[in-house]
Amino acid sequence: MEDVLPFLIGGLYGGGIYLILHRSFVKLIIGLIILGYASNLMLFTISRITRGAPPLIPEGATQLTEPFADPLPQALVLTAIVIGFGIQAFAIVLIKVGYLTGDTDDLDKLNTTDRLD
Repeated sequence: MEDVLPFLIGGLYGGGIYLILHRSFVKLIIGLIILGYASNLMLFTISRITRGAPPLIPEGATQLTEPFADPLPQALVLTAIVIGFGIQAFAIVLIKVGYLTGDTDDLDKLNTTDRLD
């Protein structure tokens, strides 16, 4: 499984960047979402996925015994998920206002900030 993850992450990054480079608002948002998923998966892969016990020190022991799951990557991914949702919500609102202002979904046709009435 660990041999497939780098290729999956690379494919997600490539697909996300490809969608961001399109001229459509919807594809831009989907590309941002895919880039967020790729970043979260990369954090888990870098931290070496461990299927072990939770990182709790048993009574009477002075240190953890192997194998144990590292809680730091899990905390980083949870934080990245929350930040990703915030960025996606901001981008959706920004794109909605841009669409209502310019009456187009094409980013190249939005060359002015004036309202087209």
